[in-house]
Amino acid sequence: MPITHLLYLHGFRSSPLSAKAQKMAALVAGRHPAVRWWCPQLPPSPQGAMALLEKGLSGWPAKSMAVIGSSLGGFYATAVAERHDCKAVLLNPAVDPARDLANYIGEQTTWQNPGEHFFFEARFVDELRALQAGPLKTPQHYLAIIAKGDEVLDWREMAARYAGAQLQLLEGGDHALSDFDAHLPAILEFLDLA
Repeated sequence: MPITHLLYLHGFRSSPLSAKAQKMAALVAGRHPAVRWWCPQLPPSPQGAMALLEKGLSGWPAKSMAVIGSSLGGFYATAVAERHDCKAVLLNPAVDPARDLANYIGEQTTWQNPGEHFFFEARFVDELRALQAGPLKTPQHYLAIIAKGDEVLDWREMAARYAGAQLQLLEGGDHALSDFDAHLPAILEFLDLA
């Protein structure tokens, strides 16, 4: 069944203004105008982020919706896909953000707008722990694009977490997937947008 609703989830310290989010938004608007696109600004609280998503997705059709998530957004996308039994595209997805972000408690800025500040609280680490999805129920619902050159996350950990999924392991590359355009054909083929 073609995808009619597409959610995009940005990473930690990122926003809907990220290069990948903007590229996908333009592509969906230009080539698939019938697809409902949603790329919300996620609050710093993981619990708050999931509450926002669950509210926004409440009317979405699980059978024809999909989610794309980058980094921490990939962690959230996995939680969404497991709850809604939908397709997910993961771009260098965070596997254990509770562990990784424990070092970032305190004031942070966003990449796209360094003048914008937010506070990452200690309790958010526990909220991340609570959101950790178990083993994938339907691994074939996932496409994970993982760069071995990711300077932030360990590609081996990502590949192990998404074993059984459709994996694209890239030699080299970086955490931001600077060569994102090269992966759009595979992403679009996997999603089968309406």
